[in-house]
Amino acid sequence: MADALTRGRRAPAPPSPLADLGPELRTYVRLAWTWTRAVAQYPMALSLFTFGITLASLAEMGAVVVVFAHAGTLAGFTVYEGLLVYALAAFSFGAAQLLTGSVDHLGDHIRTGSFDTMLVRPVSPLVQLAADQFSPRRFGRIVPAVVVLVFALVMCDIDWTAGRALMVPVLLASGVTICTSVWLIAGCLQFFATDAREAANSVTYGGQALTEYPIAIYGRGLVRSVTYVVPLAFVSWQPALHLLDRPDPTGLPEFLRFLGPVVAVVLALVASLVWRFGLRRYRSTGS
Repeated sequence: MADALTRGRRAPAPPSPLADLGPELRTYVRLAWTWTRAVAQYPMALSLFTFGITLASLAEMGAVVVVFAHAGTLAGFTVYEGLLVYALAAFSFGAAQLLTGSVDHLGDHIRTGSFDTMLVRPVSPLVQLAADQFSPRRFGRIVPAVVVLVFALVMCDIDWTAGRALMVPVLLASGVTICTSVWLIAGCLQFFATDAREAANSVTYGGQALTEYPIAIYGRGLVRSVTYVVPLAFVSWQPALHLLDRPDPTGLPEFLRFLGPVVAVVLALVASLVWRFGLRRYRSTGS
């Protein structure tokens, strides 16, 4: 009889693959998956959009190659070293756009009142905003960047050590964190001016265009600004100097190339504070 009762019991459900993730991350993954399934209902459109983004990324890479082909070297960097700088920037900004690119639509949500709806749901409004309109077509920017990055790492004259090899994923994670934080801080401008999206884009997309080339080609004031004010130099320039083990032609201290993870953590904390500050000042669309 005991065996019959045992057989009659329902087997426990297998653990969810998201069980070990934090609640906010689980929510983000579920929302992103929901948007992905919605977009996948139109496979042809998804394929064409992804292909178009990939072509745009290849065009950007081609522009880097053309510039180096005419100039020979830029700030002492060869074409392969220039592609390393480009790939680091393209991957970091591409991943940030994939994860939080929808934040720059905050002003639209405020104007239409949909942000108020996010606030009354039992889910973090930042998670909802970041996952809004999530689309796998943005992988069309990340995949070419990864391919170029691997190619550049192979072609560049890098003295590979265990420490330097282990630093590659750390530098990539730091770059993504920095770009994501910059994206969030720039998007929060729309709490105070709902039409500030273009100003935010000048920092995000403009920052990507700037960091795709060795920043030593720019003026001293701009170099210091993207190092000490908006630390975009830690996305591609300082990591490239670390991997190539070469002196900084701009004359900045050598220890800066090791501060990428520290800058990423500090900037993430700043982005969190800016988001909380903007959220506290928000008084709904009707105010």
